[in-house]
Amino acid sequence: MVCGRDRMDFGPRATAAGKLLAGAMPDDGRMNVIVFGASGMVGQAVLREVLAEARIDKILVIGRTPLPERPDRVQEIVHGDFYDFSALADDVTGYDACFFCLGVSSTGKKEPEYRRITYDITMAAATVLAEVDPSMAFLYVSGMGTDSSERGRLMWARVKGATENALLSLPFRAYGIRPGFILPVHGVRTKTRLYAVAYQVTGWMYPVLKRLAPGHVMTSEELGLAMVEVAADPPDQRVLDTNDLKALLGAA
Repeated sequence: MVCGRDRMDFGPRATAAGKLLAGAMPDDGRMNVIVFGASGMVGQAVLREVLAEARIDKILVIGRTPLPERPDRVQEIVHGDFYDFSALADDVTGYDACFFCLGVSSTGKKEPEYRRITYDITMAAATVLAEVDPSMAFLYVSGMGTDSSERGRLMWARVKGATENALLSLPFRAYGIRPGFILPVHGVRTKTRLYAVAYQVTGWMYPVLKRLAPGHVMTSEELGLAMVEVAADPPDQRVLDTNDLKALLGAA
């Protein structure tokens, strides 16, 4: 199996991520973070690394449905209307970073439907968070190939580019996270059947891809760790690809 263990591994990991959280943390040296999309592959990866980081204090997960397994350190809000988060303004006050990992495949979707899910939901959450705390870091996972010009031929890339651009115009520290191929490890798995099949078929090629195209591939653990680093010590660069993310970990 490409995805590692059958169940998500929230246990201790060998990587000493404690050194990552520096610089931009609050004066008490601890961070409070929000995770959207924690049940998806990227969200699982982020949640795992957030849980493993002792200097992260409060962890809030916001989703439409409860997590299958909720670790003790996680507070959870189940929210029905993902197009309006205004009722949660008080609940999201006092947080330093948001990891926005929601996403759907564009396969079989027309642009208006995909835009409503991708752009509208993201901006509904982001506008509330920016109003609550303009100093918050907001990390949006867009993906390699995102089209900042919004004029390219690929529909999904245009919509992702429009979403990134809109986020970057808001009064908080927004970041576009653009990983390429992600190898799920430590029990992290995708909910999209097509992607799951692709990982099973191509997962054995990861060592080869890592040698031939290191700037296009990373593990889910590397992605989670790099996103924690961005939130903790925000770089000036606002759009980060695989090479940029790996460089933050010294793994480029």
